[in-house]
Amino acid sequence: MGEQRTTKFPQDIIDEFAALGVDLPALFSAGHLGQRMGVEVLEASAERVVGTMPVEGNTQPYGLLHGGASAVLAETLGSIGSMLHGRSAKIAVGVDLNCTHHRGVRSGLVTGVATPVHRGRSTATYEIVITDEQDKRVCTARLTCLLRDAKPGDASQAPGAAYGSGVRAEGA
Repeated sequence: MGEQRTTKFPQDIIDEFAALGVDLPALFSAGHLGQRMGVEVLEASAERVVGTMPVEGNTQPYGLLHGGASAVLAETLGSIGSMLHGRSAKIAVGVDLNCTHHRGVRSGLVTGVATPVHRGRSTATYEIVITDEQDKRVCTARLTCLLRDAKPGDASQAPGAAYGSGVRAEGA
């Protein structure tokens, strides 16, 4: 957790949110829950969001990656993609999450990749594929977010906007 990672955001997004005085890495971080679970966002754009999460500390009683932990990773990545699609004019709110768990994982790191299925004016849907270190599919998820109009000050009041996430934005 002490190591600082660089999350890649498109430069136009960095500029847009910086002009509003918003800390982009904090706004698009994994939030408090994701931080506790060790979620790290490595790459973020409306077209693709990539993040990782350790299995250790996120297991159920049988020692396998908890399905709820996969859901947290999936919702984090899909929500970030939806927010980047909506840009500063919209706020993304998750309304449906579906997860299919394909195999158990006992150790290592899982990686999630979120790609858009639909990006409209009022909703965005992302498919999130979570794989293990051998690139075997662990979980397939689908997240739909409602995109509602942002009110002035929404972005600066969003969860995570008030604290540092340990990630530094870097242009694409």
